Amino acid sequence: MNLRDLLIDQLHDLHSAETQLLDALPEMASASTGENLKQAFLDHLEETKHHVARIERALSVLRLTPKGKTCAAMQGLIAEGNEAIDLKSSGAIRDVALVGAARRVEHYEIAAYKAARGIANAVDEQIVGDLLQQTLDEETKSELRLSTLADLEFEAAKDLDTASEAPAKTSVRKLGKKKQK
Repeated sequence: MNLRDLLIDQLHDLHSAETQLLDALPEMASASTGENLKQAFLDHLEETKHHVARIERALSVLRLTPKGKTCAAMQGLIAEGNEAIDLKSSGAIRDVALVGAARRVEHYEIAAYKAARGIANAVDEQIVGDLLQQTLDEETKSELRLSTLADLEFEAAKDLDTASEAPAKTSVRKLGKKKQK
């Protein structure tokens, strides 16, 4: 295998990752209770359609078509997202878990696009490198948006936890005072 072969392998892997994400994002949006989070997933779904098209364009530049490689990393990340969806918890807690799962996906995608772009540049495939950079820029913006949403979701979940713990603490304190008398 040479660098060009590795680039092709990486593009097929990215294509698989992005197409898997096309199926997962609507489910994550549906499971979200926060409107901003739900919209972030739906917005990323639309971006992901462009990411798939860009990878297909990059493969076309190399005179190739997408073929049946499965991205095992994305399968695992989506499985973690499904665990968040299936949480038996309040919506705020589930939303925190969903943001965490989505951020792991973004970090994987950012790393994968950086690696593929680096290989494309090393083998002088400027058009492919430029296409990968466009998607890398979008993935980076998505991660920043999720980071901001994470802070909001943490506060909502923390407020919920505080509210649900307050009566329990009060009753324990009252019980403790009764025992002291």
